[in-house]
Amino acid sequence: MKKTSVTALLLALSLSALTGCTSEKKETVSSPVSPAGSGTAESKTNSSNHSPNPAANSTTEGKTNSNEGALKSPADSGEANSATDPDTSKDAQHVVAQPESIAVLVNKQFVLPESYEPSDLVYPNTRFIFKEKVEKRKLRKEAAEALEQMFKGAEKDGVYLAGVSAYRSYTTQKSLFNNYVKQDGEKKARTYSAVPGTSEHETGLAIDVSGTNGKCAATDCFAGTREAGWLAEHAPEYGFIIRYPKGKESITGYKYEPWHIRYVGKKAAAQIAQKGITLEEYSRAIPVSK
Repeated sequence: MKKTSVTALLLALSLSALTGCTSEKKETVSSPVSPAGSGTAESKTNSSNHSPNPAANSTTEGKTNSNEGALKSPADSGEANSATDPDTSKDAQHVVAQPESIAVLVNKQFVLPESYEPSDLVYPNTRFIFKEKVEKRKLRKEAAEALEQMFKGAEKDGVYLAGVSAYRSYTTQKSLFNNYVKQDGEKKARTYSAVPGTSEHETGLAIDVSGTNGKCAATDCFAGTREAGWLAEHAPEYGFIIRYPKGKESITGYKYEPWHIRYVGKKAAAQIAQKGITLEEYSRAIPVSK
């Protein structure tokens, strides 16, 4: 009897220990750490960074979010102040990932690769204030064709436009900028001229225009001309925008330039013109007030 009782007691203790261990395991499995805490915040951050051209721009570190390389807003990384300060001497810069994109954003923060040169540069069949077939007469093919159509459209309204300066290589832009620095000092030069690698002219999608007589070409007095008025009203119909509009200097980083137009395509141009915004705002590269 004693032997049997001891055996029974040992068996009961073993079953009790086993039951307690099993209960502990179930409790652990039923209380997992929820991933929603960090995942939700990341999703919210990413969803606010959508760009009309998500793959066009990227940071130098090559970081992208789940939106297939959507442009990261300078506001998200604490760079909003430098992005809107035309006098900042050391802007935070990010190398553009897809410089060939028609909607590419190039400014003081988003720079072209130094070796970039558009592969489809052509000479548009339009008037220029000079006759030589030189570098600054070229544009990318799509932009050149749109420019030809725009010039024809202007002529129907009795307005005769002429090109002043289109494509510039990195080397050309470097030379120009350095000359302006010698002339006016770097601080002032940066308000109207771009550091090499950050000029829209290097994309082959931008051009300065004037009237056929060349008066007020790329100068402030162009703002009061009939040509300037026509461009402001009709350029978006052909896919161009006034890239540096009046009153947006703190966003673009440059003074008002009614002669500097940029090809972005008809859809984007129409939306930008309708909303009265800049390419920076359209690309959501800066915080935009609603």
